[in-house]
Amino acid sequence: MAEAVQVQLKKGVLELCVLALLSKSDAYGYDLASRLAQGIEMGEGTIYPLMRRLQGDGLVETYLVESAAGPPRKYYKLSNAGRERFAAQKAEWTHFSTAVNAILGGAQ
Repeated sequence: MAEAVQVQLKKGVLELCVLALLSKSDAYGYDLASRLAQGIEMGEGTIYPLMRRLQGDGLVETYLVESAAGPPRKYYKLSNAGRERFAAQKAEWTHFSTAVNAILGGAQ
C-alpha cells in the first residue's frame, strides 16, 4: 500500500522536478534520470516518455552535442513556454505543499 502511494506522489511531481533541473542547466536524458534517481528514486525508463511529451508540448527544445565516448548526446533545454510552465507549477507546488504541511502538522 505504501509503495503505491509513493509511486503516485512521484508521478505527480516528476514533470515539476524535470523542469526544475532544466531551469538550472541544460542536460541530456541519462543525466536527468541519474539526478532524479538520487533525489526521488525514479527509474531511467520513466524519463524518456516524459521528455518526448515535454518536447511535443513545446516546453523543451533539443540540440546535439558531440561526445568523445560515443554518438552525439541529445541535450534538453527549457523553451520560453517551459520556463513559464515551471514558474507556474513551482508557485502552485509551494501553495499546495504549504497547505498539506499545515494539515499534517496539525494532525496527531
